[in-house]
Amino acid sequence: MGTGGTDGPVRLFASDAAILEAREIRKDVPCTVTPVKPGLGFDLKFHAGFDVSVPLKDLAGSDNHLTVVFRVTPDQKPDDAVYFSQHWNVPMIDADAGGSALLSGAFDVGEGKYHVDWLMRDRAERVCSFNWDSEASLPSKDKQIALDIPASAVQPADTEPFKQEPAIASRESQADPLVVKVMINFAPQDSLSATLQPIDTRALISILRNMAREPRITKFSVVAFNMQEQRVIYRQESASQIDFPALGEALRSLNLGTVDLKRLAQKHGDAEFLTSFITQEIKDGKEQPDAVIIAGPKVTVEGGIPQESFKEVGDLKFPVFYMNYNLNPQANPWRDAIGTAVKTLKGAEFTITRPRDLFFAWTEIIGRIVKSKIGRTATATAASAR
Repeated sequence: MGTGGTDGPVRLFASDAAILEAREIRKDVPCTVTPVKPGLGFDLKFHAGFDVSVPLKDLAGSDNHLTVVFRVTPDQKPDDAVYFSQHWNVPMIDADAGGSALLSGAFDVGEGKYHVDWLMRDRAERVCSFNWDSEASLPSKDKQIALDIPASAVQPADTEPFKQEPAIASRESQADPLVVKVMINFAPQDSLSATLQPIDTRALISILRNMAREPRITKFSVVAFNMQEQRVIYRQESASQIDFPALGEALRSLNLGTVDLKRLAQKHGDAEFLTSFITQEIKDGKEQPDAVIIAGPKVTVEGGIPQESFKEVGDLKFPVFYMNYNLNPQANPWRDAIGTAVKTLKGAEFTITRPRDLFFAWTEIIGRIVKSKIGRTATATAASAR
């Protein structure tokens, strides 16, 4: 049946409250609850939840309705328990039906220990209840990672990947503001896939959000493109904020399941598109950025990209970085076409496989951008003083 929606304020019946308080395990409706251990996402929040399996024959009949109510209590802040509810309408089920209904729910937490009290009831007030303990913890080597959720905090799972970031007031007061250009390839990990998978979309958006939250950057130019379709999907020039809702709307135009016949006729079409695209975006900006950052999954082009392809670009006055989103680097450890282009442009490549990679890569990238700008500013000052 899939995942039910998490509602707003939870209407807690007295009977539900009594079951949650008693922490008793009931099986009026036979169900098997499997807790999902908190795992760190690319959005730098811990994602936790549950899967529940119910035999279909135990839901037999018509017009049934399942309600799940659960409470997540931080050990360190027992008065800050958060309640959630989910609802599923159950279709007509035959009495001799085989198999099980599979349901799931999710929530986000910060570092800490939690207790979850959980129940599910049907329209006949039959109850299945369960409880478990859960812990979200960063390894000691990753303790410096700044999570996007406070310790001992419980939040609903975010269902809107393209929501707008809140404005950062301190951007206006930056003494030495940075301007960056971001080129991001919205494409699935599997280049043959006909759809952009949610896991890929969320990871790429998280890379972009990491940049959007950097107060030292005061101007963004964003170009979203797709290698499979060889086209620019979205463009935003010199803005103080990245427009995530507009980007999300533009991504709906992707049609990865179709192949343009003209492209099939071009033997080296991908290489030509990538070369001319990168050259044009780096050369033709209205203002010179302090860095160009390219992000996305590996891109393979037939015949590769010749070293002389980027002669037109000339000597760059700013650094170029490639954040290569690659969930399985062992399967394809070779440098891809964008990595080759960035190496030719004397840039640096970072592989993003896990959330920690995103944090540490961005920390190094922003440090290099600041250092590069300071160096250019000092050189320009010295030249003008002569």
